[in-house]
Amino acid sequence: MEQRAVAGSGEDPRVSELRAAVSRLRRELAGHPAEFPDRAVAEDELAALDAMAISGVPEVPRLRRSLLLIAGSIGSVSALAGAVTDVRKAVELFGGPPGRY
Repeated sequence: MEQRAVAGSGEDPRVSELRAAVSRLRRELAGHPAEFPDRAVAEDELAALDAMAISGVPEVPRLRRSLLLIAGSIGSVSALAGAVTDVRKAVELFGGPPGRY
């Protein structure tokens, strides 16, 4: 499937989607009142995803690694589930999950 730049922006629409999803999750995480042990891990990986998106088309294995770390660190916080799902969908735009053997 061919990806085209958003008209006038020159940015890959997958990158735009990733940046929007990461931004939403960062906002929701910042506004979530509960502290949990791996919150800093999630915040660090969201910052890494944002930096990868800003730099252009990110490396798919690195995207997936960050997604796994984020999901693992905040996966039990149900209030953030929708935003985590959006990040997962944005990561999958760069290539579906690896095949299972």
